[in-house]
Amino acid sequence: MTTFPRLAAVVLLAGLAAACSQGSGSGGGPSGSAGAGGRAGAAPPSVEQLAAKVGCKPRIQVDAAELRTGYCRTPDGEFFVTTFASQAGKDAWMDAAPEYNPHLVGNLWTVLSGRQVLDLLRERLGGDLHLTDHRTKQMKVVG
Repeated sequence: MTTFPRLAAVVLLAGLAAACSQGSGSGGGPSGSAGAGGRAGAAPPSVEQLAAKVGCKPRIQVDAAELRTGYCRTPDGEFFVTTFASQAGKDAWMDAAPEYNPHLVGNLWTVLSGRQVLDLLRERLGGDLHLTDHRTKQMKVVG
């Protein structure tokens, strides 16, 4: 993957930006809303739980109160798994890194990688595949 170092840098920067903006009135606790790949009221999965579903022990890159990011490498490919403490934190992160597409999105989590890797991971993780910037009217979600 030729853009992987760039992707890694942006994940770290976006993580720090989201962690610094956690005073957005979210209450700091996990959201109880049902999102893609999750059930209403269910605790969102951790980076480690998501990574274990695809056979990876993640290397944690960002470990902040608002979000955690881990790097994984499996036979499927390389990817970043990020989990969020709140929907507001997830929204802030997605707004900070819109050009990095595609990404797989679930309940308070997202996975970044190339399309082929995400297609393989989606079979085991679920979620929606976002193929364009989520802020545009023409966003394409495969789900």
